[in-house]
Amino acid sequence: MPTILIIDDEYLIADILSFALEDEGFQTVVAGSGRKALEILDRERPDLIITDFMMPGMTGLELAETVKSREVHMSTPIMLMSGAQAYMGEERPDLFDEVIEKPFDIDNVIDKIRALFQARQ
Repeated sequence: MPTILIIDDEYLIADILSFALEDEGFQTVVAGSGRKALEILDRERPDLIITDFMMPGMTGLELAETVKSREVHMSTPIMLMSGAQAYMGEERPDLFDEVIEKPFDIDNVIDKIRALFQARQ
């Protein structure tokens, strides 16, 4: 069962994603900030990271740069979910495997996640 690390300081969004993904058979871990996510990262070894852009302390861009700088996590796919800053993720295909604009359609998100996992098999 793949593990997905969800990082969003809006707990309602993180919980909605978590519940929907667990219903689809994924295991999820939620962090409310980039710094907390980095603490969780090595312990959980997620198969996918979904991150918001605007968060206190560290942006999704800074988080992705930090994750990709760690050899053990270089190949971990990262999805950026953002409203106004989505274009920044689209400009960085070296960091983000997928960019989802908020507000999002949960079925579309699940389809994109499944496609990412299928592409890696």
